[in-house]
Amino acid sequence: MVKLSVVVPFFNVQTYAPDTFTSLRANAREDFEFLLVDDCSSDGTPELLERAAREIPGAVLLRHARNEGLATARNTGLDAARGEYVAFLDGDDWLAPGYYGRLVAAAEELGCDFLRTDHVSVTGRERGVRRVPVPRRGEVLRPRDAILPAHRTTSVDYPYAWAGIYHRRLLDRGLLHFTPGLRTAEDRPWIWRLHREAETFAAVGEIGVFYRRGVATSLTQIGDVRQLDFIRAFDQVIEETARDRDADRLLPKAVRTYCAVISHHVGSIGKFEPAVARQVRAMSAGALRRMPQDVLDEALTSMGGDRATLLRRLRRRRPAPPPAPAPAPAPAGPGSPSPKPHPEPEVAA
Repeated sequence: MVKLSVVVPFFNVQTYAPDTFTSLRANAREDFEFLLVDDCSSDGTPELLERAAREIPGAVLLRHARNEGLATARNTGLDAARGEYVAFLDGDDWLAPGYYGRLVAAAEELGCDFLRTDHVSVTGRERGVRRVPVPRRGEVLRPRDAILPAHRTTSVDYPYAWAGIYHRRLLDRGLLHFTPGLRTAEDRPWIWRLHREAETFAAVGEIGVFYRRGVATSLTQIGDVRQLDFIRAFDQVIEETARDRDADRLLPKAVRTYCAVISHHVGSIGKFEPAVARQVRAMSAGALRRMPQDVLDEALTSMGGDRATLLRRLRRRRPAPPPAPAPAPAPAGPGSPSPKPHPEPEVAA
């Protein structure tokens, strides 16, 4: 029986993939499988993956006929997963030796639906530990309770899918798949749904994922139209949370977080291409108009300061219509940047 399935998407990461493969070998076990998903890479990544599939115990190579993005690539891996537990890793990040074995042991000891873990953030030669914003460690908790309070950074503000391990019962319930087509912020609707609908979770201090930030080809570094998917991702969070039985309690947190991310993007508007910058402003104005206005007013009052002023001014702009689902992307050419759509930048709620 397969104990753990690890879903690892790859797209044009030939520079970093060797580190990923080395760390997977150092985590291999006879009851682990590594689902390597090639999202139609156009550099040397496919050749590296073919070799890895031969050399890494438990490796299974899956291929996309066209580039479909991280969310869909993760779904491809999930559809093939056979393990009792599921974990994620990005194709340009890496692991400490034996990390997954320790994580499985912790999950079995606690017996909850999912675990969340700390991680190491890597920017060039600088490294720093990022902690799960859950103060009670090694204790089984209700995920719904970890969404609040609205005015503080909480567990849903730590959306990294690869920072944890998930029991198969969540996959069988449809809680682990990602919204297809989202090219950035794909983890946001996912982490909110997980916290609303799973029954138990725990945070542990097991550190073993090394998350590579500041990659020049990351979508968090590229100011093109793909960045606009944060609007669609957070619209989904608001829509689904509004249908929740605890909507009155949870919506203030969802709205405040959405406002904080809008403020972040509009406040750094210079990173976008000019046409995209105009879209960011117009679509953000539309997003503010779509939010529950009484909840939005309360959020702006509690935020105060320059951010609230910026958002009130933005709300008065002529809004753009809500974003349509992204069309299927065209196959990537040799010069296409790698869409490493790591989660939205960390912003204070």
